[in-house]
Amino acid sequence: MRISTTVFLTDETIRPVRLAHELEQRGFAALYLPEHTHIPVSRDTPAPGGGPLPRAYGRTLDSFVALAQAAAVTDRIGLATGITLVAQHDPIALAKRAATLDFVSGGRFTLGVGFGWNVEEAADHGVHWPTRRRLVRDRMSLMRALWAAEPTAYEGEFGSVSASHAHPKPVRNRQPGDRLTGPRTLLGGAAGPGLFADIAAHADGWLPVGGRGLTEALPRLRRTWADAGRDPAAPEVVPYAVLPSPGKLAHLRDLGIAEVVLQLPSGDENEVLRTLDAYARYL
Repeated sequence: MRISTTVFLTDETIRPVRLAHELEQRGFAALYLPEHTHIPVSRDTPAPGGGPLPRAYGRTLDSFVALAQAAAVTDRIGLATGITLVAQHDPIALAKRAATLDFVSGGRFTLGVGFGWNVEEAADHGVHWPTRRRLVRDRMSLMRALWAAEPTAYEGEFGSVSASHAHPKPVRNRQPGDRLTGPRTLLGGAAGPGLFADIAAHADGWLPVGGRGLTEALPRLRRTWADAGRDPAAPEVVPYAVLPSPGKLAHLRDLGIAEVVLQLPSGDENEVLRTLDAYARYL
């Protein structure tokens, strides 16, 4: 099982270059970075974990810029967003950024996709909350048209693009007959028939937070995946932001999980490196 990491990198934490060096040197598999463009001070949306929203949420670095720094100083580790709030991005520009990061890193990029939770943040981007899931699906389809090998037009509910020359292309070599294009894509969200249908239609797998309930959820996801005509050997399931223990990781391994993403503290260099030392026993 590959052991990856995630952290809220901010202007107050360990820097991306230093962290990337340490991860690669120690043998961790990948670095996943979250994003928030901003956090409105006046908001009604509850924090995901309840209680006050942690300080780091309003100070996160741009994930693509930080991952590009990490790509430039490493050769092996995976580079991923966990997650990209696709509804808050122009899809043509986002397709270019994702393809470029994948290209310059030699195909090491994973696009983690999420629907978002902060209503006020999304509203400042012009997102109408009740339709955000349809918006994300539409924008993913538009991006896949730009990632296609040949110029491909797309006309969707929320946007369109004419058949275009759009390079560089993502590096991933997909199997013949795979209807998806682009980098490895994981979709985040809570288990349910709607999310599983979206994963089967638009992604390579699932990025569930924490990993609880997978014993019951995995068979349902795999049935949905097979019913959609996808390769029965997949989907990939990558538990995200996991606080590890030997028993928890052994359970995930026994479920057939091939990669798990451990949560690092949003702290200074010393705190993060101490945590990496503690996590090294799981490698």
